[in-house]
Amino acid sequence: MTELRLESPAFDDGERIPEEYGYAETNVNPPLEIDGVPDDAESLALIVDDPDAREPAGKVWDHWIVWNIPPETTTISDGWTPDDATEGTNDFGERGYGGPNPPDREHTYRFRLFALDTTLDLGSDTDADSLESAIEGHVLEAAHLEGTYPA
Repeated sequence: MTELRLESPAFDDGERIPEEYGYAETNVNPPLEIDGVPDDAESLALIVDDPDAREPAGKVWDHWIVWNIPPETTTISDGWTPDDATEGTNDFGERGYGGPNPPDREHTYRFRLFALDTTLDLGSDTDADSLESAIEGHVLEAAHLEGTYPA
């Protein structure tokens, strides 16, 4: 059995996310590669957030919330617009990806992938907290990737 993995050809785990993926730059998601999805997965969910935003923003800042990604997905291209998945609302108040935009110093961004035993019936106004509540009890495996972004 293979372990669920999430990687990016744009940056290694724990390394710097290229500036082009920032909110004030091209504001498109970096490419992602997925491997080891369990055979019994019905869908995938992805949450990208910034836990270092607690100090300046008073909360973990949500950058991208996506669910009902088909389990056979192995590549998410940069600038991906999902036709067969649903994007929720990020903390910029926008639907879709909102890139790194640290206001004070370098921040670490988490890309968290979940293999689920179900698909979800959620509206596009869903935020990360609501998605995390909805997936509770349905996570078969999880993987994460972290990257830093300069202020």
